[in-house]
Amino acid sequence: MIIEQFINDKILQTTSYVSAVIDRTLHYTELDQFILDTMEEWTSLNVVDETPSNAHERVFWHVMHELSLHGAQALHQNLFFKSEINTCLDFFNGIGSYPIDCIGWRPIA
Repeated sequence: MIIEQFINDKILQTTSYVSAVIDRTLHYTELDQFILDTMEEWTSLNVVDETPSNAHERVFWHVMHELSLHGAQALHQNLFFKSEINTCLDFFNGIGSYPIDCIGWRPIA
């Protein structure tokens, strides 16, 4: 699977998972597991370049790292965090601008 297709697919899935957790139609542990599974899939691609290829990928990695750091439960407990993630989702959906202070780098082995 090429990197760009992987990222595009995962952006769609991430948006769906995060939205469902925020709407409380999906338990946050499902999102946490999705994050772990995505990172494992990424590792199997053996990517050695840490620089994202475009703004969408940079925001994607920012979201992945933030969710890994804070955990999906923070979407219910931390309004600032929820707002930050929603800003990223808006960007993915084409209804917002590039998020301020968004720092996303590819994880490498």
